[in-house]
Amino acid sequence: MNSYQAPIEDMRFVINEIADMAEIATLPGYEDASPDLVDAILEEAGKTASEILAPINRSGDEQGSHFENGVVRTPDGFKDAYRQFIEMGWNGMPFDPEYGGQGLPWLITTAVTEMVQAANMSFGLCPLLTQGAVELLAAHASEELKAVYLEKMVSGEWNGTMNLTEPQAGSDLARIRTKAVCNGDHYLISGSKLFITYGEHDWTENIIHLVLARTPDAPAGIKGISLFVVPKFLVNDDGSLGARNDLRCASIEHKLGINASPTAVMAFGDNEGAVGYLVGEENRGIQCMFTMMNNARLNVGLQGVGIAERAYQQARDYAQERVQSRALGSDDPDPVSIIQHPDVKRMLLSMKSQTEATRALAYYVASRIDIAKRHADSAERAYAQSLVDLLTPVVKAWSADTGIEVANTGIQVHGGMGFIEESGAPQHLRDARITAIYEGTNGIQANDLVGRKIAYDQGAAVNTLIASIRAFDHELAGSQNQALKDMGKVLDSSVDVLETTSNWVVQTYGSAPEEVAAGAVPFLRLTGLVCGGWLLIRGAATAQNKIESGEGNPDFLRMKIITARFFVDHLLVQCASLGQTVMTGGSIIASVTENDF
Repeated sequence: MNSYQAPIEDMRFVINEIADMAEIATLPGYEDASPDLVDAILEEAGKTASEILAPINRSGDEQGSHFENGVVRTPDGFKDAYRQFIEMGWNGMPFDPEYGGQGLPWLITTAVTEMVQAANMSFGLCPLLTQGAVELLAAHASEELKAVYLEKMVSGEWNGTMNLTEPQAGSDLARIRTKAVCNGDHYLISGSKLFITYGEHDWTENIIHLVLARTPDAPAGIKGISLFVVPKFLVNDDGSLGARNDLRCASIEHKLGINASPTAVMAFGDNEGAVGYLVGEENRGIQCMFTMMNNARLNVGLQGVGIAERAYQQARDYAQERVQSRALGSDDPDPVSIIQHPDVKRMLLSMKSQTEATRALAYYVASRIDIAKRHADSAERAYAQSLVDLLTPVVKAWSADTGIEVANTGIQVHGGMGFIEESGAPQHLRDARITAIYEGTNGIQANDLVGRKIAYDQGAAVNTLIASIRAFDHELAGSQNQALKDMGKVLDSSVDVLETTSNWVVQTYGSAPEEVAAGAVPFLRLTGLVCGGWLLIRGAATAQNKIESGEGNPDFLRMKIITARFFVDHLLVQCASLGQTVMTGGSIIASVTENDF
């Protein structure tokens, strides 16, 4: 009941037909990413997920991580699973071969990341953060720091953490107080950080903390924050480990979910100060950290996709096995499996279609990352990056919300057993719940979308996205298939809503930002639904063409059409009401004061 099998057939379909792996394989440096290589990677990653990581997901949740005398002990089997994980090379897939990486496309890394997060989200958090730390250091660190840290972090021998917030700051990083005082070629760091995922553990011999702090003369607010590499153990000139740095784990949190993952409170500089090394320039730490934060936000979105897939698989399997009540409209008094009952089919289709929609959007954005990094044409790179910037908060927040919703529906499919921990269903919901909170709450993502990504550039990026969707919809209007044409009509009206609402955001934000912010969350959902519907319908059109030409697995292709149609009829149709909420619902919220509650 708690097994997991990577949905490789759907992953392969999305990679090739939606994200256009053939185009990605033409980019400089990606020429070796052949279909055979991609298939081999997916198959092997699926085995790692199902055979190594998934079996310890439940036991890890039950056992949890423990903090004793300053030492964190992770659950049984996790340290060995990590050893196997890095020995297989999964940690370094997208990174520069100069530092031991494999130089593979982010698109393929994204599919593997989904598998890891689906199989064992608590486990997957550690490589998730290390991946973001590597990308940050590769982009912003000095050559000296790269030489010391990157190779071992790419391999996974050392892992990386993100030290942002503090007890008094929360998401308001302008209020952080951790200090950094220059001392020759390094800085001395002192302060406290909380909610540090894998801030202390027993997997690796060194942990590389990326820490935001203030220098003594730094200006107030965000503009006065710098970024530092602060290793658990200092590194000698020959690469060996030296003295223990002046930092420690003060405690770990007791949480609703992801219990196998230690969430630490970190104390820096109890004595003379923890040795830290500046990354980039002083007072530009936030700009550097955004590289890691955006990487993490996309991967948190993948956690939503992965948890949704895991919850769907479990609910589907349970519904096939659970026998209860006779079939509606049947004279046979014998009970049937509940998967035959209309409401259960509705719930499973809701779970499946939403999971596939979020997967399609996440993979599509990953392919744009590859283009933004590798395309020979600077204009194409800039265009791709604009889409990545626009859609990153959507992938994070919409996928996280969807993962929570799907996991919740999974409990409902189980009925009373879904409320019992032994069924395994509650863990998916408990684990998924954090995804809407960390790496910037979903409300923050929504405000970033309407403020920085829509209003700031006067709707330029969203208008290019809308143009792409309209171009596809125009092609669909000429289809001979009535079902596809019907889906296209709903998509067309939904794009109209997105365009109208986006224009309203641009026009209103300057004069009434609070009204726009009050509707930011439904606006983000609107954007997610339109993008998800667009990509699912694209997949349905491709599936129909393949069926007509006799290609592929007809049962799989038929379900691609069904899930797209369900998404259109049950979810995409919500766009009109969401648009109305965005444009008219914010004024009443803006009118309420704190004293009215």
